[in-house]
Amino acid sequence: MKYTFLLILTFLFAVNNTFAQKKNPNTPIKKVEQQINDMQHNFNRLQKGIEDLLWYQKVGDIAYIDKVFITGPPPAVIKNPTGMGVRNPVKFWSYTFIPKNLNPHKKYPLIVLPHGGVHGDFTTYYQHIIRELISQGYVVIAPEYRGSTGYGKSFYRKIDYGGLENGDVYSARNWMLKNFTFLDKSRVGIIGWSHGGMISLMNIFAHPKAYKVAFAGVPVSDLIARMGYMTQDYRNLYSADYHIGKTAYQNVEEYKKRSPAWNAEKLQTPLLIHTNTNDDDVNVLEVEHLIQALKAADKKFEYQIYKNVPGGHSFDRIDTQTAQKIRVKIYKFLAGYLHPLQPITTVSQLRKAAYRF
Repeated sequence: MKYTFLLILTFLFAVNNTFAQKKNPNTPIKKVEQQINDMQHNFNRLQKGIEDLLWYQKVGDIAYIDKVFITGPPPAVIKNPTGMGVRNPVKFWSYTFIPKNLNPHKKYPLIVLPHGGVHGDFTTYYQHIIRELISQGYVVIAPEYRGSTGYGKSFYRKIDYGGLENGDVYSARNWMLKNFTFLDKSRVGIIGWSHGGMISLMNIFAHPKAYKVAFAGVPVSDLIARMGYMTQDYRNLYSADYHIGKTAYQNVEEYKKRSPAWNAEKLQTPLLIHTNTNDDDVNVLEVEHLIQALKAADKKFEYQIYKNVPGGHSFDRIDTQTAQKIRVKIYKFLAGYLHPLQPITTVSQLRKAAYRF
């Protein structure tokens, strides 16, 4: 229904501009395209509002859900000619999930869960994973770091892939620990897939003592290699004037600085990495480079390269039995360091937590 509504609005807008152009044939096409682009941000806001409501429907039976407005580091590049507010921290939203059966007099582990995607956002795609974490006794924060979709054009253009977005996620971790006394500061984990896996890696590299354990699923690992095998439209997301502003060819060192594989020597935190050979988004060669770099730096970590598991990029997040078995392995790894009250150790436990039966 929501997509039908969006299509109707788009059609009406297009018809309106068609008539406007007939009356004024000198109207620049680019101006019309810009108006449509700006309207897309309004559509994204609407879609985000619907997703927020869906969270209560899908997880509200077992979790207290909130959305908090917090701050991350100021922008690295100042582009405001007035100078007003240029050093202010960036404000962003974060989802919080707290188990309804939580005892405030006990201590609980925290999971930081950054979403994936370039200009992505945290959606109910993760509903079963949130249910699985909550059922084990984890408290979860999912930050909508700078550049996330659904918060307007200005926030969208604050994107800093591999840069200050990592600071936003770290700020979300710190906000939780400062505001909830039932959280155990010594039991904080960070997990993520794809871009979220990359953020997880960059966080433990930058703040090794802040996290007890980390999981990185199909993580973006080498932006230089990635720019080589992706399309030009994808590369344009990074070289845009409001983002990095240069291509990997023009500034290879900047792309290395933002890539986990080129920062592997910083690892100190217990880490599990998963990848899949038929991943059609993050090519396995990126993760293999990360694994080789960690080994070369003589780092201790765990990893598994899955062979052509159905689901490709989403192989361990979907609802197949194989994916469920793999998630049990992930939760066992996390539990070895975070010690939740009710750890998931079997697929039947996972199914009951995620799917109710």
